[in-house]
Amino acid sequence: MRTSHRVMAVAFLTTAMVAGASACGSGFNDTPEQKSGPADLEILIGSSGQAETDAVQKAAAAWAEATGNTATVVPAQDLAQQLGQAFAGSNPPDVFYVDAGRFADYAKAGALLPYGKDIPDADDFYASLRDAFTFDGELYCIPKDFSTIAMQINTDLWAQAGLTDDDVPTTWDELRSAAEKLKAANITPIVIGDTRDRIGAFMVQAGGWIVSKDGTEATGDSPENLQALQYMQGLIKDGLAVYPRDIDTGWGGEAFGKQLAAITFEGNWIKGALQNDFPDVKYEVHEMPAGPKGKGTLSFTVCWGISAKTQYREQAIDFVRHMTSAEQQIKFTEAFGVMPSRASLRDEYLKQFPNDEAFIAGAAYAQGPVKAPKMDSVLSDFDAGLQQLASTDPKALLERLQDNTEAALAG
Repeated sequence: MRTSHRVMAVAFLTTAMVAGASACGSGFNDTPEQKSGPADLEILIGSSGQAETDAVQKAAAAWAEATGNTATVVPAQDLAQQLGQAFAGSNPPDVFYVDAGRFADYAKAGALLPYGKDIPDADDFYASLRDAFTFDGELYCIPKDFSTIAMQINTDLWAQAGLTDDDVPTTWDELRSAAEKLKAANITPIVIGDTRDRIGAFMVQAGGWIVSKDGTEATGDSPENLQALQYMQGLIKDGLAVYPRDIDTGWGGEAFGKQLAAITFEGNWIKGALQNDFPDVKYEVHEMPAGPKGKGTLSFTVCWGISAKTQYREQAIDFVRHMTSAEQQIKFTEAFGVMPSRASLRDEYLKQFPNDEAFIAGAAYAQGPVKAPKMDSVLSDFDAGLQQLASTDPKALLERLQDNTEAALAG
């Protein structure tokens, strides 16, 4: 779930491949001849590890046995690159994971089958997740699971600074106040990732974002976004917040695990990292502090995409129904700890993972990734600016973001 520049570069290549294939008449928008079956589905996934691979393969085998079809699940070495090559070669898998950040490019290119209308209980999936996979007003694909950003607090460092449960910040002002007390105790208060995937949560809390809800208008240069960047810049300049690289670490979870800072903002993937690498760290998870316009966080999700070129549409849709059923989502949760994308499973999930309530709560007000095509280079440029936020004019940074976004949307 952590975004790297290498991933962004590959994603940009993928977008170019998809767009190029579409422009060259690859037939994405043509209806391929359908086969009645039995189907031989190829499924490409971007697995988080062996536990996820095993669980998906087991679920696919169960579906195949029950329906008389075949389903071959292949864990990609590099999902973005392999999908890009498959699309460019006009031989994509039937079903595949689609990251929300890449969705608009695939949808605009006509690479995806918009099958949302064929899922009778689609409304059971969190609205914010459905919105992430809606293009031109149509739900294209069903989210398989999700993560949100929440606030982690090191309880030992918290107590060392004389802070109590009453000091857990719920607003920006309270976050700054707690950070000042931590600094006074010679404790680095906050470590935060240096890209929009973390700082963007504060933009949402201020009421801003990079594009409009439908992804058609640039909204980067707004008073709300400026307020968020000025707030974050103030924390950095006053020594209340640092980037991971400033304390010789690769990401917020590593810095937090090494107890180099008392507060960080990460998704629920931090649980596994801390358990595996820093099992002795004591911490709590809370919702993100609210900003001037209320609560706000970011969500990260992947959907089950179906190729517009598949010759097994009905079977592929039935496969997705099986993989996203309530029963199967619970099995996935038990197997590799993901948060189910069905709102109806919230309570059952929290019975198993009561400490994840802050992550689940964020689903109600989370902002998904930028949902607009051809934005990879724009967002990479914005991230580069955020990485120099301490010495950059936030207004100039947002003006550049606005101009670049408008050019991308127009192009």
